[in-house]
Amino acid sequence: MSPSELYLRSESPEDTLAIARALGAGLRPGDVVALYGDLGAGKTLFCKGVGEALGIPPDRIVSPTFTIVTEHAGPVPLTHIDVYRLAGVREADEIGMRELLSGDGVCLVEWAEKIEELLPRDCVQVRFSFSGDDRREIAIAAPDLPGFDDFRARSIRFQRGG
Repeated sequence: MSPSELYLRSESPEDTLAIARALGAGLRPGDVVALYGDLGAGKTLFCKGVGEALGIPPDRIVSPTFTIVTEHAGPVPLTHIDVYRLAGVREADEIGMRELLSGDGVCLVEWAEKIEELLPRDCVQVRFSFSGDDRREIAIAAPDLPGFDDFRARSIRFQRGG
């Protein structure tokens, strides 16, 4: 495990929200968070927690699958992108994805694997995997996140060995 990578265990949706809020507290304008995982793994729930940490009411954050992009005004603007329905990089490029990824706020991208080559190299990567019922393993890699040490401290109760 590198100094900028953590392996976390979520036992419930509440745990996933707590982990997301802890990460969100360290995000700054310009940060991009790429979310990976199967359908139902917790990506949108995680976005709600990050949004809450940024001052966005969690009930405003819903899966934008049909709209692809939802922008939320707040103390730190939040762009929530779900590329599930896009065919790939070319289609993402056609709708201005590069500009969205370099915006003034925090950008969350669900199904990031579909547009990986467009993502900034220093984006935060959050990978979800099922470990039974409501339990999830969440791996977070943040190569250049200045607040990663603070996130590590805020998420200590969820950490496990790599």
